[in-house]
Amino acid sequence: MARGQKLMEPERLGELLDRHAAALELFARQWCDVPEDVVQEAFLKLAGLAEPPDEPAAWLFRVVRNGAMDAGRASRRRRRHEAAMEAAGWFERSAGTIEPEDAAEALRALPDSEREVIVAHLWGGLSFEQIAAMTSSSSSSAHRLYARGLELIRERLGVTCRRTRRDPT
Repeated sequence: MARGQKLMEPERLGELLDRHAAALELFARQWCDVPEDVVQEAFLKLAGLAEPPDEPAAWLFRVVRNGAMDAGRASRRRRRHEAAMEAAGWFERSAGTIEPEDAAEALRALPDSEREVIVAHLWGGLSFEQIAAMTSSSSSSAHRLYARGLELIRERLGVTCRRTRRDPT
């Protein structure tokens, strides 16, 4: 540590925690579902600073606000991704429908290599060439894994794959 720099005293950190933790959690709750985690991370950042801020309470509120907003965005992205993973719109059953949970479970049950290719291609929008580069394999291997994975999903669910016509233009 450089000369003249000092860490915050543990007693002062404890005082700030006792005085502001509940309010910081309430403050963070408006942006995210994990306010306790965000507040804890803010206090850890504060404890790790080489030079304490002049206004530690204001600093904590700013850090909690930024952390909560980031956590909220991450949570929304995760929920959208999970919802997409559970959507089974490319399957059709002659009678009835497939529950999204069943399709998600069939996807989870795949070997890692097949699941990785299917998710990268269908939800990631990657081409088989891009998947091949990512997995250090050939595009034909990526395509085989994709086709095998879809076949395993169809077998597990007892469905056939919807046939779609691609627009040649």
